[in-house]
Amino acid sequence: MLPRDQGTSVFVGSALAYRGIPLQSAYCGAKHAVEGFYDSLRTELLHDKSKVKVSIVELPALNTTQFGFVKSRLPHKPKPMGTIYQPEVAAEAILFAAEHRRRELLVGWPTLQAVIGNKIAPAIGDMVLAKNGYEGQQTNEPEDPNRQDNLWEPLPGDHGAHGRFDEQAREFSPQLWVSMNRKYVFGSLLAAVSGFLGYKLANMNNR
Repeated sequence: MLPRDQGTSVFVGSALAYRGIPLQSAYCGAKHAVEGFYDSLRTELLHDKSKVKVSIVELPALNTTQFGFVKSRLPHKPKPMGTIYQPEVAAEAILFAAEHRRRELLVGWPTLQAVIGNKIAPAIGDMVLAKNGYEGQQTNEPEDPNRQDNLWEPLPGDHGAHGRFDEQAREFSPQLWVSMNRKYVFGSLLAAVSGFLGYKLANMNNR
């Protein structure tokens, strides 16, 4: 990309890059590292006046196969915490980031809550997660301690993109739609406000 002076790299981040949760220290640490690497690379490209674009997409909980393959020592089967989205929502956001010059794209209302909430009141987040973070990442089904996992090597076969939470997962994020269409949304709001103010002024002048 650098010799051509063009191209786009999209970093796949997470809400957990901003707000670590219990039982996920390795994952959260890795996503924090991705965030730091992205920030450093972006400033280097800006310094060099490079036309290579970089963007980062911060994802929410997704219905992927991760939860069926992950090594777990919990008594019950693992699950995504909070609101779950289908992988297609993430794919849409990543494609959008690749095609548009957006520094960062937050996906889903829970991601927005995590990022903003951790900036405003991180101590409250600590207490809520300490209370609910363990149960919130487990189903009611007992885990098989002998099931296969992908800690040391991939599990053979094509397992698809969806996990086993299709019935709970959302296929659409209104927050993401607004973010991707923000210039039209804000333009419409501005037009509506301007029209309302114009109507009010006209009524005042007619009195």
